[in-house]
Amino acid sequence: MSGSNVPADLKYAPSHEWVRVEGDVVTVGITDHAQHELGDIVFVELPEVGKKVAQGKGVAVIEAVKTVADVYAPADGEVVEVNSALADEAGAINADAYAAWIVKIRISGPLSSELVDADGYKAML
Repeated sequence: MSGSNVPADLKYAPSHEWVRVEGDVVTVGITDHAQHELGDIVFVELPEVGKKVAQGKGVAVIEAVKTVADVYAPADGEVVEVNSALADEAGAINADAYAAWIVKIRISGPLSSELVDADGYKAML
């Protein structure tokens, strides 16, 4: 089952984030594959709105029962919104990884050249 849910309208990073591009704002979450690998997610450390982020650097931290994982920014930019509902219900990511977005970033530079489409991500898995 892992990796079977890969929406075609998103971009994907080798580090298992999904990215929805809407103009100069990108929405970032983790993939279904990633949430399966992490197991039960118990906490998400969200950045502050207004925080400057750098492509390839951690923007949020996901804590699961067995491990901790960084969520990486797909481009340079500034955090414009966080999914504050995850503070109370981090497990929403396990329920639907593509609905439970983590952060929205207004990008100020190009997207990572490592991002791939759904077919590329399935091939990576």
